[in-house]
Amino acid sequence: MAGLGIHKRGCGKARIAMAKGGSSSPAWQRKEGKSASGGLNKKGIASYRAANPGSKLSMAVTTKPSKLKKGSKAANRRKSFCARMSGMKKRLTSAKTARDPNSRINKSLRKWNC
Repeated sequence: MAGLGIHKRGCGKARIAMAKGGSSSPAWQRKEGKSASGGLNKKGIASYRAANPGSKLSMAVTTKPSKLKKGSKAANRRKSFCARMSGMKKRLTSAKTARDPNSRINKSLRKWNC
């Protein structure tokens, strides 16, 4: 099993999934758990929560900033996400990725209205 890239933490579940004909990686790491417009979809979020008990991952704040109440929980989450991801885009991506409108980071920044 070591050659298949299965991590020690989730080996039992991965073996069951493979025996049933499923994939060894959770949905949040595969295309089916990702939204076409960026970020994770509901299936991806559910999969992430199952793989990481105690996680507080929630859906993206897609409400337009003008519709959010200043200082609200959603507005603060959005502001924090935009600051963090904009910094990642600036420092941790190649120039090609930063310019590509279809890169995962640019799709997620658009989805969050950054």
